[in-house]
Amino acid sequence: MILRKILESIGFEVEQAENGRVAYDLLCSWIPFDVPDLALVDWNMPEMNGIELIEAIRDNSELDALKIIMCTTETEVSQMTLALLTGANEYVMKPFTAETIIDKMALIGMPVGTS
Repeated sequence: MILRKILESIGFEVEQAENGRVAYDLLCSWIPFDVPDLALVDWNMPEMNGIELIEAIRDNSELDALKIIMCTTETEVSQMTLALLTGANEYVMKPFTAETIIDKMALIGMPVGTS
C-alpha cells in the first residue's frame, strides 16, 4: 500500500500481484504491447521469491527494458549484492520514505515528477 501511494502520487499507474509467480505472469501478459517501465520487487514472496522473479525477468529478452528495484527488509550486504548481480537496478531497505523511492527511481533513469 505504501509503495502504491508513493507511485500514484507521482503519476504512475500501479498494478499489484500477490506473489512472484503472479507478478511474472502479469508482466508476460503485457508482452509485446505495453510492458511496464518499473517493477518494485520484495525479496520475501510466496510461490516465487524476489530473486527468482528477477532471474525470470532477466531471462526473458522481451522484458529487457524493465527497471527493477528490490524493496525489502533484507539488510545484509550479501543479499543486496546478490539482488544487484541477479539483475536488480537498485535496492531499497525497509522502512523507507517516499523520497528514498523517488531518489532510487531517478538514479535508474525513471522520469520522476510530482503531480
